[in-house]
Amino acid sequence: MSLKKGKKCQLTDKIVYIVGPLRLQNDLMALFLKRETGAKCLVGKDLSHIPVPDDENISQPKLVLLDCLGKDMESLLVEIESDGKKILYQNLAALFNVNPGWRIEEKAVGLGLRGVFYEGDTLDRITKGVYAIFNGEFWFSRDIMARCLRKYKVQSDPFMRDRISVTPREIEVLTMVALGAKNEEIAHKLCISSHTVKTHIYNIFKKINVSNRLQAAFWAAKNLQHLITKY
Repeated sequence: MSLKKGKKCQLTDKIVYIVGPLRLQNDLMALFLKRETGAKCLVGKDLSHIPVPDDENISQPKLVLLDCLGKDMESLLVEIESDGKKILYQNLAALFNVNPGWRIEEKAVGLGLRGVFYEGDTLDRITKGVYAIFNGEFWFSRDIMARCLRKYKVQSDPFMRDRISVTPREIEVLTMVALGAKNEEIAHKLCISSHTVKTHIYNIFKKINVSNRLQAAFWAAKNLQHLITKY
């Protein structure tokens, strides 16, 4: 069944980049996703082909789908670390054609990726995941998310909350980050520039000792209510 029939609105203001060397496969995937979601779908050979806009000129939410077929986990992680850091910071991102035997999910969460699609997943399932990710959700199993959250809780300092000086404005920004909002959405909502949002996020990450938005969301889930009661 086509997911389009079950969705009241399409993703016509969104962009999906499908990244991988298999041009024919990815062209067909792009056509399918465009038909099912209405999003603009573009194909690139590797992460270096994805344009990196500055924060002042981001006008449309973007999702990067990185093809893992024919790759080993080590080379994939090297590619993400070397070419993908800035791209993944400024865009939503997920992996597809992932070998289930890799057990890469926790590492993907740690890198700030929004989801993983496996080799056996259908295009309908990928379409459903694309909708979920653009809706601010994470496309991992509940078991994976629970395990990552438990791991993050163990690693965090239980007394850190009382030593962190987060301003009311930073709490507003952190709340929106935890809800999956992009920089331009936060800027519009708070009537500030995207550059100011970027500065707030940089300061927040430094204060709460996290390196990506997903870790910040986990931190917020544990500590935000405590911080709000201080103001």
